[in-house]
Formats: sequence, C-alpha cells, structure tokens
Amino acid sequence: MKVNMHNVDRLIRAIVALAIILAYMTGTLAGSMSLVLLVVAVVLLATAIIGFCPLYTLLHIRTNKISRK
Repeated sequence: MKVNMHNVDRLIRAIVALAIILAYMTGTLAGSMSLVLLVVAVVLLATAIIGFCPLYTLLHIRTNKISRK
C-alpha cells in the first residue's frame, strides 16, 4: 500500500474521529446512530494512522502530491 493521504488530511480525519469517540464516551451520542458514527470514527482513525484510504484509490484521488514512480 502506498500512502495516498497528505498529513493535513490525516490530521483532520484523526481529529474528527477522536471527537466522535469522545462524544460517544461522554454519552452525548446515543442510540443506533451513535454506533454507526462510532464505526465511521474507527475507520477514519485507522485510515489516518495508516495513511492509505481505499476509497481514494477507487476514485483515483491523491491528497499527497508525491509523484508516482
């Protein structure tokens, strides 16, 4: 897997994921929608840590501007 995400993109994903997780842990989010958002947060956090987004590959998007070799 090649990294296809810029550091800013990764930081934004991590912040959003941590905000959702924090809202879930404090009880701000409740119900079945909170579980869906929690799954989304885990996916966002995982892709932020790895630096690779499979959806970006399918859509031919690269937020890091490193030339392909």
